Amino acid sequence: MTKSTRFVSIFSILILTVVFINAISTSQIQPQKNTSDTYKIKALKLSPDLNLAGERVPLEQLDIRERMDRELLVNTYWQSNGLLLLKRANKYFPILEPLLKKYDLPDDFKYLAVAESALIDETSSAGAAGFWHFMRATGKEYGLEINKNVDERYNIEKSTKVAAEYLKKSKERFGSWTLAAAAYNAGNARIARSLETQKVTSYYDVLLPDETERYVFRIIALKEVLSNPKAYGFIFDENDLYTNPKTRIVQVDTIIHNIADFAKGFGTNYKELKLHNPWLRENKLNNKSRKLYEIKIPVE
Repeated sequence: MTKSTRFVSIFSILILTVVFINAISTSQIQPQKNTSDTYKIKALKLSPDLNLAGERVPLEQLDIRERMDRELLVNTYWQSNGLLLLKRANKYFPILEPLLKKYDLPDDFKYLAVAESALIDETSSAGAAGFWHFMRATGKEYGLEINKNVDERYNIEKSTKVAAEYLKKSKERFGSWTLAAAAYNAGNARIARSLETQKVTSYYDVLLPDETERYVFRIIALKEVLSNPKAYGFIFDENDLYTNPKTRIVQVDTIIHNIADFAKGFGTNYKELKLHNPWLRENKLNNKSRKLYEIKIPVE
């Protein structure tokens, strides 16, 4: 090997050694990412116009800003849940919106139903049922029929009317839609006691249990994300969203001995009829009082 060849070899080894050391040094300073290079989690910019039913969130208060930021982050980056809510909202908001208008309740309260039930007709562990999550006692107090045969908490039209009555009474009592929403979660009596004890008049000034502390902020966060989904990274086509099939109303004031047979008589089946009328809780309708019920029948 010539001197020049040996020099080139030694020089190459030195270069490779420097590159190797730099690589080790860089890896220590910049650890390997566990996500793709395109995946980013961004801090959110809070709009100064965030509000519930026109009542502004006072974001200039640092604790209020932090609480609002928390709920907005949770509902932005819980992506699977957010996309499901968007899909269901497209299915059920067209039913809820005209009902809220009919009963003089601000449109924003459809997001309270989302916060309560995620627009799923299931019973909570505490026994609250339907989209508006009424407890049995409250539902009966407001005139809903609730028994093992019929549970009108699952009737979206009747339960929305009751929710509107409850919220409007709370608004009349407290003078604020924000406090009315808080009272929907904690109860009117508890909100009244807390305001009186702490000598304040605003939801944003009163200290409440953690669930109620987060409740109104969650409603507002859901409103913000569901109203502006693409701004929060949710991408979808219209045909990705859920829709409700058309139905027609059949009025019944007699006993139905077998709902499966009743459904077949209208060209549908037990499952389809129950999906559209979840308030029917058994395979029969007792109706000894000859009450007039409206049953939705799916239309092909």
